[in-house]
Amino acid sequence: MPATPSNVPEPSRTDPALIRNFCIIAHIDHGKSTLADRMLQLTGIVEDRQMRAQYLDRMDIERERGITIKSQAVRMPWAPTEAEDTPHILNMIDTPGHVDFTYEVSRSLAACEGCVLLVDAAQGIEAQTLANLYLAMEHDLTIIPVLNKIDLPAAQPEKFAAELAHLIGCEVEDVLKVSAKTGEGVKELLDEVVRQVPQPVGDAKAPARAMIFDSVYDAYRGVVTYIKVVDGQLGKRERIRMMSTNATHELLEIGTNSPEMTAADGLGVGEVGYLITGVKDVRQSKVGDTVTSFTKGAEQALPGYKDPKPMVFSGLYPLDGSDYPELRDALDKLQLNDAALTYEPENSVALGFGFRVGFLGLLHLEVIRARLEREFGLDLIATAPNVVYRVEMEDGTEHQVTNPSEFPTGKIDKVHEPVVRATLIAPSEFVGAIMELCQSRRGSLQGMDYLSEDRVELRYTLPLAEIVFDFFDALKSRTRGYASLDYEPTGEQTADLVKVDILLQGDQVDAFSAIVHKDKAYSYGSRMANKLRELIPRQQFEVPIQAAIGARIIARETVRAIRKDVLAKCYGGDISRKRKLLEKQKEGKKRMKVVGRVEVPQEAFIAALSTDSAGPGAEGAKAKK
Repeated sequence: MPATPSNVPEPSRTDPALIRNFCIIAHIDHGKSTLADRMLQLTGIVEDRQMRAQYLDRMDIERERGITIKSQAVRMPWAPTEAEDTPHILNMIDTPGHVDFTYEVSRSLAACEGCVLLVDAAQGIEAQTLANLYLAMEHDLTIIPVLNKIDLPAAQPEKFAAELAHLIGCEVEDVLKVSAKTGEGVKELLDEVVRQVPQPVGDAKAPARAMIFDSVYDAYRGVVTYIKVVDGQLGKRERIRMMSTNATHELLEIGTNSPEMTAADGLGVGEVGYLITGVKDVRQSKVGDTVTSFTKGAEQALPGYKDPKPMVFSGLYPLDGSDYPELRDALDKLQLNDAALTYEPENSVALGFGFRVGFLGLLHLEVIRARLEREFGLDLIATAPNVVYRVEMEDGTEHQVTNPSEFPTGKIDKVHEPVVRATLIAPSEFVGAIMELCQSRRGSLQGMDYLSEDRVELRYTLPLAEIVFDFFDALKSRTRGYASLDYEPTGEQTADLVKVDILLQGDQVDAFSAIVHKDKAYSYGSRMANKLRELIPRQQFEVPIQAAIGARIIARETVRAIRKDVLAKCYGGDISRKRKLLEKQKEGKKRMKVVGRVEVPQEAFIAALSTDSAGPGAEGAKAKK
């Protein structure tokens, strides 16, 4: 029987031979959180009466959408079947599966020696499965292939086991088959984790070195830092030093997650746990940093990993301008829990004061916006997402452009745009449709491999700007939902890009400007002009809506004037009398056009700028949800 905390003594902190650190990696919705739930139940650290689905997912949004956003670490005791008297400590980290949160996965992998690669037995290998597998291989981890959901009527365990074995280079018999929902095969999986995952390696007598792999902000206790001890040991009330910032703190509490925080006297080699120093700023606990003792500390820091770089930028503006300070405070608080969030103040003539916020992708944008509106009660307008461009001028100067309004005027030599390497996996019948879609988005085919008779992997280089809007939706609709997408940044390329401005009665409205490829400038300009013609209410005078590249107008629509019937009181008489009244009205309209201002209602901005509407290059489809 699996061991429970009550009947199994914990191993000595100095004995790393009984510790196994592993994580679960998979594509989104392949059953990671459900498998973690079964492990918590089997090891007995969560009682049945306290158990709930997605136990480790703490946020409302995670539970509603059934996705994992923040990785969670948990410590579980386990006595393998063949060695009842030797209880082991399993440190398991549940990771997100969506491409936007790959940085969370890479942090988790750095704290582990092995990983469980989970694949849905009804869907097979997806793009994110491959991406996470390559990440695990880069970290040189032991990989345990597992097929989940074998209880489903649509499951094809034999077919996908062969596919998985071919991919990893193992035997088909080595692929474990489990059902996280019913618990079938989970006990055997835990035994395999103990058998296959190597013990953590470290020097217990060396100066203490621990790696920070995550940190969160607690309103009452300050920053909670999650660490894995590599060398030496850390004890309670010890003074510690962060090696990248040289900041020193006193350890107020140190302990493990089982799955709730449990204080301990210290942590030794290979152990995963948390520490609390009372610090209120999460930036003082940088992910990837090394923690060491203040006295007789280590000289050499552990090799960390890169800071996440924002891929997509969007402007966030409060509907009510007086909410600006509340938005600033809300972003400050969210950044405490999400180190990948970056923002800076900006203002727009049309929308007032707001922030330019950097996100890892569209799902990240959507989650942050939902949290701002839900947790802080804010009503927001989000401008269409765009990426960072590098513009070289003919005089040798260079500009970083994160907002179309920053696009320089003058003689431009080159415009560099970010590109990504995209991996698409789909049934072979959809290859033609996928190729057509990628070519329409300026994609370049890098290679194509058949994973099995009827599943193909395509590798494309695509401009990031072309996929942040509706590429995912278009891909799903063309492949009836069977295709999966993963992408990673690979640098930049020069492109023929122009800035399209929208003019209302000759005045530029910066909120509607966009940077698009020259070939798509006309379609974007005419689409925005058309949309605004329907949204802007009619004025007392005629309002021209123009799309322009520099001084050249490329599209125009007109909002017709509201005309009063000035001839209503003329029942007869000479025609010259009527003409005189019409000429007088015409002069008045001309004068009004000169001094009048176009009133653009807030609803028009929301409709034209919301991320639900088509962006540059979206070809009229809805943006990715």
